Amino acid sequence: MSNKLPMHKNQILLYTAWLVSIVATLGSLYFSEIRGFIPCELCWYQRILMYPLVLILGIGTFQSDISVKKFVLPMSLFGGAISFMHYLEQKVPGFAGIKPCVKGVPCSTEYINWLGFITIPFLALTAFTLISILLILMKTKK
Repeated sequence: MSNKLPMHKNQILLYTAWLVSIVATLGSLYFSEIRGFIPCELCWYQRILMYPLVLILGIGTFQSDISVKKFVLPMSLFGGAISFMHYLEQKVPGFAGIKPCVKGVPCSTEYINWLGFITIPFLALTAFTLISILLILMKTKK
C-alpha cells in the first residue's frame, strides 16, 4: 500500500502558479542578461512585482500553504495592470504620452514583436493574468 496521497486541486493550482512565475522571471532575465535588452522604467516595476512571487509561491507550494494567495493575488493584479498599461503604451497611438520614460530606454520601445502583437509587456501581462486566474480558482476554507 502506498502512503502517497493524491495531489489536491489547490496544490496543483499553487504549483502551476509558481511555475508560471519561474518562467516569467527566467524569461525577463534572458531578455536582459543574455539578449542585452535594457529594461525600461515600467519593465522594472513589473519585475519588482514578479520576482518575489517566485519565492512566495515556492514557499507556499512546498508547505502546501494556500494562504499565500492573500499576498500574491494583489501583487499579481497590480503587476498585470502595469503590464496592460505598458502594452497600451506600445501598441495604441495616444497612450505613449501618458507615462513617458524620462531616462534610459523609452517605455514604447519594442525589443520583440512576434506575430505583430506579442511584446515583452504582453508576455508579462500573460504571466500575471495566468497567476491571478490560478489563484482565484483556489478554494479557501471559510
